Amino acid sequence: MAKRGLVAASDHLERLSTWLVDRGVTPVLDEDTATLLKTSTRHDTRARDTIPADVDLVVVLGGDGTLLGMASRIARAGRDVPILGVNFGSLGFLTETRIDELDSTLAAVLDGTATYDERTMLDADVERGGVSLDRRVVLNDVVFTKAALSRIIELSISVGQVLVTTIKADGLIVASATGSTAYNLAAGGPIVHPLVDAVILTPIAPHTLTNRPIVIPADHVIEVRPRIEPGAEDIFITYDGQEGYPLRAGDVVRVRRAERKLRLVKAPARSYFQLLREKLNWGERGHSPPA
Repeated sequence: MAKRGLVAASDHLERLSTWLVDRGVTPVLDEDTATLLKTSTRHDTRARDTIPADVDLVVVLGGDGTLLGMASRIARAGRDVPILGVNFGSLGFLTETRIDELDSTLAAVLDGTATYDERTMLDADVERGGVSLDRRVVLNDVVFTKAALSRIIELSISVGQVLVTTIKADGLIVASATGSTAYNLAAGGPIVHPLVDAVILTPIAPHTLTNRPIVIPADHVIEVRPRIEPGAEDIFITYDGQEGYPLRAGDVVRVRRAERKLRLVKAPARSYFQLLREKLNWGERGHSPPA
């Protein structure tokens, strides 16, 4: 699966499809990705939403956003389908395999020598009027934000049915360890190694400076209640930066560790800390000013 409209992936898709066919593997492309092919390379075609039900491995060519969209589809399908993310984006913490590493990494998957990272996902359930309204499984984060014209929002946060705090802020990020290097990082939250079984709560521009990010065990249930006064602007909930909608007064959002984990094919011979150095220049010293 390629990012929609990613013309730069066309030649790689054709070469990859031929490579798979030569090894007795049937390539399956979603309908949008198939339009990027210039020749009639042999392949099957499916709707993007049905891909996880019909394949044994998903190869994503694009950025992290493309991979996040497929991760949620795999969660909805209830299948244990691993993802090999190939970076065509500008950063790519999740799509960490470079295009020049694709053949060797995919060969390792086929011959059974590849290694995988298991990433904890988050299960978010929105309750309205005592009834479950919507339920999603996400890889990175569940985010509560204000409307464009709102000055500030108010949220009540509980963990394990114990009140933690009530915040007034531009919003709140509930992030997995994997999502710690996404919006959470931009908002001043901590970097958490993706194998740490934890969830991060990070206020966005809090009105009170003492409302700092907090890391909690992933087996706790986080309950967020929006405090919306009559006539006030909406509070929005967003899932992995992909989809969202406004909440209402009285809604309750419960976020917990999802039952299933997502398997990511690891990039060859690169540790998580090397990725931090490559992607963020993490730990690098700045240049000294001239004397």
